[in-house]
Amino acid sequence: MKVSDGVRSGSVRLLLVALALALIAAVTGCGAGGGAAGAGPVTAVLPVQDPVPVAEDPRPALPVTVRSFDGVDVTVTSADRIVAADRYGTLAQTVYALGLGDRLVGRSTAAAFPAVSALPSVTGGGGALNVEAVLALRPTVFLTDSTSASAAVREQLRAVGVTVVYFDPERGMDKVASQIQAVAEALGVPAEGRELARRTRQEIDAAGAEVPDDGERPRIAFLYLRSSAITMLAGPGSGADSLITAIGGEDAGTAAGLTEPFTAVTSEAMIAAAPQVILVMTDGLESLGGVDGLLKVPGIAQTPAGQQRRVVDMSDSVLLSFGPNTGRVVAALADAVYGTRA
Repeated sequence: MKVSDGVRSGSVRLLLVALALALIAAVTGCGAGGGAAGAGPVTAVLPVQDPVPVAEDPRPALPVTVRSFDGVDVTVTSADRIVAADRYGTLAQTVYALGLGDRLVGRSTAAAFPAVSALPSVTGGGGALNVEAVLALRPTVFLTDSTSASAAVREQLRAVGVTVVYFDPERGMDKVASQIQAVAEALGVPAEGRELARRTRQEIDAAGAEVPDDGERPRIAFLYLRSSAITMLAGPGSGADSLITAIGGEDAGTAAGLTEPFTAVTSEAMIAAAPQVILVMTDGLESLGGVDGLLKVPGIAQTPAGQQRRVVDMSDSVLLSFGPNTGRVVAALADAVYGTRA
């Protein structure tokens, strides 16, 4: 064989290898499907930020009587010392964004934004309220929700005369504005509440407008993780479903026929849900040892998301808070899934 023939044969082999690699890359890029750009794990980059106040030190118009979410009429006479505690830190975010941050004296552990990080927490492990911690702060008004405070805790607080206003514990895109306004009314600053609700809705709409509109919807599963022993798939009413819809996705749990907000998931159910992107909270992912640990959970590695390592994580104190920072959350998630920002 001539040298030129050998060179020609080698060139052909190199060309075939290059074509094969290009084909693999094309298939891999499409494997994420539904408009989800690229492949591999992505952290939705959104620092835990202070909400931006809509007013500077507004003057609450009190007393005011409001209907608490537990059905009781409550009269708030002072907002001088506010304790705000719920599972996702939403209430403390809202108080701060209304311009009343300097009146906050206590929070839940989930309220982890910088401006309140030095305040004492009134929740313990698992987000359970510590009544003694609440009482020690001498609140003039205590804001919480009917999930964070059990019936026994409610009676205990009322028995000692604490003014408690309960709010809807459900989180979702359609409840952001109404909860902001409910908190504002309870604190005697309704005008600031209307302005904050308007601004937040505007920011959410602006973030949603940046989502690619190519007719394809990536199927996204939100998983609640706490070590390999706890893996729950979100469904309708979880809050994650409305967030996924806001970034143009299809909620995998709802599409799979789940009827509860969170359902313990089997490997067969996970495979059947077939998510193209998996969304998780950062602490939950870290509890498994990162993406490699997640892929060891039965069923995960067999999904399109697992095969492509399409895992998006976001800080626990941000992802499902559904408050004044929700527009930022939508924008960050859209960027993580699609790469929408330059």
